[in-house]
Amino acid sequence: MHSGNFKLKCTLIVAAAGSGKRMGLSFPKQFLKYKGKPLFINVLEVGENSSLVKDIIVVTKEELIDEVLKLCEFYKLKKIKKVIKGGEDRQSSIYNALKYCSKDSIIAVQDGVRPFFKESYLEKTLEELKSNKEIVGAIIGVPVKDTVKRINRNNLIEETPSRETLYLAQTPQVFKGEILINSYEKALKDNFLGTDDSSLVERYYKNIKIIQGDYSNIKITTVEDLKFLDL
Repeated sequence: MHSGNFKLKCTLIVAAAGSGKRMGLSFPKQFLKYKGKPLFINVLEVGENSSLVKDIIVVTKEELIDEVLKLCEFYKLKKIKKVIKGGEDRQSSIYNALKYCSKDSIIAVQDGVRPFFKESYLEKTLEELKSNKEIVGAIIGVPVKDTVKRINRNNLIEETPSRETLYLAQTPQVFKGEILINSYEKALKDNFLGTDDSSLVERYYKNIKIIQGDYSNIKITTVEDLKFLDL
């Protein structure tokens, strides 16, 4: 657990409304087990045990709310503020959660299927947000290792961008509450669908810093990823 005089705390939103269709599962992938617990419970326990997290909002499928609540109770997770239903996609799911957040708070958004989440990611992003007045958010990511090719619709290579300027975005992604909420509201009005929380804030505000995390902080997305869970 983090100790010291660190005063900046956040509301942690955990996105756990995915399905297992892409992996060929008959159940939502967030219920896959890691260390004997569902993936999202591993994430929630990091938030529960961190002095940097004030409260937690979990977003899941409507039909899973009761089950998620029971699991939170079973694992004695006291910081759970709400378990709410998600939307048709990740963006609408996070927007639902933001309705329970204050604009004067700090909000961290974390994928429920990134079970290798660490408190140090919150510490680094919150510290940057606290000390750097020029930014509105900070996210965890890692430099791209491989050469990246930009292609056209015919799979013909059009460009090889420099790897020095390319990062793979991960979570947590941490923002000033007013900035994140406003970005989601603007995106809804503009009918803009982003690929992550940062992409919405980038569109309207800019000034987000990326902080290097770990290559092990993967999102369990495909069948190949199961090897990381020792399954």
